[in-house]
Amino acid sequence: MPSNARSTRLVIVESPAKAKTISGYLGPGYVVEASLGHVRDLPRNADDVPAKYKGESWARLGVDVDNGFAALYVVSPDRRQQISKLTKLAKEVDEVFLATDEDREGEAIAWHLVETLKPRVPVKRMVFHEITRQAIQAAVANPREIDRDLVDAQEARRILDRLYGYEVSPVLWRKVRSGLSAGRVQSVATRIVVERERQRMAFRTAEYWDILATLSVRNGGDGPRTFGATLIALNGDRIATGRDFEPTTGRVRPEAGVMHLDADGARGLAARLDGRPFTVTRVDEKPYRRRPYAPFITSTLQQEAARKLRFSSQQTMRTAQRLYENGYITYMRTDSVNLSETAIAAARRQIAELYGERNVPPEPRRYTGKVKNAQEAHEAIRPAGDNFRTPGEVANELSAEEFKLYELIWRRTIASQMTDAVGSSVSVRIRAVSSAGEEADFGATGKTITEPGFLRAYVESSDDENAEAEDAERRLPNLVKDQPLTADELAAQEHHTQPPSRYTEASLVKALEELGIGRPSTYASIMQTIQERGYVSKRGQALVPSLLAFAVVGLLERHYPRLVDYNFTAAMENELDEIAGGDHAAVDFLTAFYFGSGDGGDQSIARAGGLKKMVTENLSEIDARSVNSIPLFVDDEGRAVVARVGRYGPYLERHLPGAEPTPHAEGEDGGGHGDRATIPDGVAPDELTPEKVHELFLGGGGERKLGEHPETGEPIVLKSGRFGPYVSSGERTSSLLRTQSPETLTMADALKLLSLPRVVGTDPEGAEIVANNGRYGPYVKRGDDFRSLESEDQLFTVTLDQALALLAAPKTRQRRAAAPPLREMGPDPLTEKPLVIKDGRFGPYVTDGEVNASLRRGQTPEALTLEEASEMLAEKRAKGPSPRKKATKKAAAKKAAAGAEAGTTAAKKTTAKKATTAKKATAAKKTAAKKAPPKKAAPRKAAAGTGAAEDSA
Repeated sequence: MPSNARSTRLVIVESPAKAKTISGYLGPGYVVEASLGHVRDLPRNADDVPAKYKGESWARLGVDVDNGFAALYVVSPDRRQQISKLTKLAKEVDEVFLATDEDREGEAIAWHLVETLKPRVPVKRMVFHEITRQAIQAAVANPREIDRDLVDAQEARRILDRLYGYEVSPVLWRKVRSGLSAGRVQSVATRIVVERERQRMAFRTAEYWDILATLSVRNGGDGPRTFGATLIALNGDRIATGRDFEPTTGRVRPEAGVMHLDADGARGLAARLDGRPFTVTRVDEKPYRRRPYAPFITSTLQQEAARKLRFSSQQTMRTAQRLYENGYITYMRTDSVNLSETAIAAARRQIAELYGERNVPPEPRRYTGKVKNAQEAHEAIRPAGDNFRTPGEVANELSAEEFKLYELIWRRTIASQMTDAVGSSVSVRIRAVSSAGEEADFGATGKTITEPGFLRAYVESSDDENAEAEDAERRLPNLVKDQPLTADELAAQEHHTQPPSRYTEASLVKALEELGIGRPSTYASIMQTIQERGYVSKRGQALVPSLLAFAVVGLLERHYPRLVDYNFTAAMENELDEIAGGDHAAVDFLTAFYFGSGDGGDQSIARAGGLKKMVTENLSEIDARSVNSIPLFVDDEGRAVVARVGRYGPYLERHLPGAEPTPHAEGEDGGGHGDRATIPDGVAPDELTPEKVHELFLGGGGERKLGEHPETGEPIVLKSGRFGPYVSSGERTSSLLRTQSPETLTMADALKLLSLPRVVGTDPEGAEIVANNGRYGPYVKRGDDFRSLESEDQLFTVTLDQALALLAAPKTRQRRAAAPPLREMGPDPLTEKPLVIKDGRFGPYVTDGEVNASLRRGQTPEALTLEEASEMLAEKRAKGPSPRKKATKKAAAKKAAAGAEAGTTAAKKTTAKKATTAKKATAAKKTAAKKAPPKKAAPRKAAAGTGAAEDSA
C-alpha cells in the first residue's frame, strides 16, 4: 500500500508481467498495478445489459443508433474485482499515470479506465515503445493528455464491427446455419481463402516438355567444367513453359506464340541433337546488388516467423508480447519501419563489432513503409535499449520460443543497417543444329556473390517453396562468345503446370496488408477466428476452406457484395485513420454506414441506403438452398453434381437437368429423389474430383449396406473414407484389398475382409500365427516375426504348414535392385528432407525416407505438387504410429522433437555460428520434445450476439 507520508503515484498498465518489469525501474513512490487488459466493452449478450436498459430497442446492439451512436459499456464480470482494487488505490495516491500501450487500443483502455475509476486526482498519460529503465523514466518525465482522436477512432471501429456483426450474422443463422458469424475483416479474409480454392478447383493441369543439356567446357580453366542449360527456343520459336498455359483449360494461351513440345517431340529432338556441336552465341554479364530488408513490422514478423519457425500468427504475437513486457524488444504492434537514431547507432556499433567495419555502410539506412497511414506505433520491432543484446547474451533468460523469435528480430534489425550484397549475374545463350537442320537454343543463368554484406546476418524466406534463396549461388564456367561446348547428356524433361498454392497464415496476412485491410493488432485474432468458426482448417501450414465457408462467402458475394468488397473494406480503414487524425467525425462516419448517405461513392454502402436497409430489404430475396449449393461439374451421364451444406454436414447430390430435388423447408437439407453421398471429414473442396465423387457415391448415399453379420447380427456397411473405401461392422473395419473395387464387392468378400487378421494356427510351442494385410502388403506373423505373402488371396488360403515353412526360411528383404523413384520432388518445406515418389505394392506413394503417404484417388505422380506432398506427410506424422503399443506417446514425443529440430535447423541456416546460440538451440529442441502437441479444438459455435467480436483486438 502507498505511504501517506509522501507523494505517491499509481501507474496502471495492462498485464502483471508488464507491471512487474516497470515497477523495477520506478522508485518507492510508485505503485504499479495491472488492469488485466480491457476493463469495459459493449455487452456480450442480453445478460450483460443493465436492467434499466433492457427495454430499449437498441439494447441488443449495445449502441443507441438513434442518439449519436452512444455506446453502452459494461464492466466485464471478470474485471470487477480488479476495478474495485484500482478504485481504492486511486483514492490513496496523489496522481494516476496511465501506462497502457501506445496504439489506439491502448489509448482506448486508458480512456475506459478514467471513465470507470473516475479518479479525483490528476490523471496523466505516459507512453513508451520499449520497457527499459531509460524509456520508462523519460515517459514519467514527459506525460501527455489522453488523445481523444485516437479514442474516437478505436470506438468507431468497435461500434462499426458490432453493427456489422450483429446485423449480418443473423442472416447467416437463418440462411446457412445457426451460430455462424460475419465480420468486417473476418469475412473478407475468408473470401480471399475461398477464392484461391475456387482457382484450384477450376485448375486443369497441362503437360509440357523441354530438354536439359549437361554441357562441358573443352578447355580447362577457372570455375566448374560442366553446367546445365535448358532448351528455350527451336527455330526461333520460344518453347512453352508453365506460364504459357491457361489455368482453367490446360491449353496454350492463344496469344503466347510458343512451341508446345510433347514427350515424343522432346525425346526425338534430344536424339537428333546427340553428338552435335554446341556453341556459345551470347554472354551477358550484369552487376548484382541487393539492398537489405526493412526492419520488422507486425505483419512481416508474423510472415517470417511462420516461414522460418513454423509459428502461427497467434503464437508469434503471444511470444512477442512476452518479449516486449519483459524488456527484450520494442512494442510489437506496429506498421512503421522507422528506427530511432539511438537504435541505428546501436545496430551500426554491433555490426562493426561482430562483422567488421567494412559491413557498415557510410550512411545510416532509413526506410519508408509501404503501409498507407502507418500510425500504430512509431518505430519498427527491434531489440530494446540503446545497446542491443546478442542472442547469446540472453539465451539463458528466455524460453525456447522466446529465444528463436528474439534471434529472428535481432538478426533482421542488424541486417537492415548492413551493406548491400554485391556480385554479378550472367546469362548465356547456346545454339546447336540438329541432324535435321533445326536450330535449338539453350539458356543458362549464373549468379556469384562477391560480397555478401547483410546476407551474412539474415536471408528472408519465401512463400514459394521452389524459390531460390537470395544467398544461393549458381556458378558457371568462364564462357565467351563462339566458344565450343560438348553435350555430355541430353535429357528430355517432363513438367506439369501446378495449381496456385493455398494461403498460409503468413501469406494471408501479407495479402490483407497489401489490400490495406485490417491493422497490426487484428491479424493474429483474424487468423484464429476464421479457424475457430469452422471456415478454415489447417493442413500443415496451408489454410483449407470448408464448404461452409463457400456457402457464407457465396451468400455475401451475391446479396451483399459491398460488404466483402476489398476496395470498400480498405476505404473504411482509411476513414478510420482519418478519424484518428482528427480529420473526420466518428458520428458522421457511423451514420453514413448504418443509415446511408448520398455523399458516398457509387458502390458504397452509404449510397445503397446503409447497412440497416440493405440487410432488411434483401433478406427475403435470399434462397437458402441456392446459397448452400456449390456446383462442381456435370458427370459423364449428364448429371449435375453439387456439394451442399446441410444441417448435419456437407454432402453431395447429383441429378439430371430438370430433376432437382425440392427442399421441404427453407434451410433444410431437402428431400426428393436426388442421389446423395456424405462428404467425409477432411476432404478439401478441390479434392472433389469426378473420380473422388464417383468413389463417394458407391452404390448411393455414400455408403451401401451389404447385409448383416451372421455371427453378430450387426449391419455390414461399405463406406468411403478420405483414404479410400472400406467395410465396417460394429467396431470392426477393414480396407478393401488392392484387387477389389466398391462396385463389385459382395457380402462374401466383406465377411472375408472382416475376418482379418485370420488365425492360421499355432506352432509346436503354442505361439499363435496370424495372416493379415498391412501397409506393405499381405503377411503372416508369429510374435514379432513377419514374412510377406505372395498374393492377397493367400491371406485366406495359407495353411499352417505353409506359414511355418515361410517363417522357418530366412528373411528376404527383396532388394533385388532398388527401383528408381518415379519422381524426385525436392526438399520438404517443413523438414527439408528430400521428397520422392516411389511405386509401391499398392501404388505410388510419397516418402521422405522416414514417413510414407500413399497417393489418393485422383492424384498422379506427375501432377502431385510439393505443397500437397508436404501436407500429406505432415498429416501422417501428426497421426503418429498405430496404437498397438503403449509406447505411442513416447514415439510421438520423439517425432515432435524431430520436428523441433527441423524447425530450428531451418531457422538457423543463415545465422552466425556462435557457440552460445548453438547451445541455446539445443536447449530449445529438448524443451520442444518435452511439450505435448496441443489438441486441435473443434470449431465452436458463436453464441447469439457475438458476431462482431472477431474483428476487435
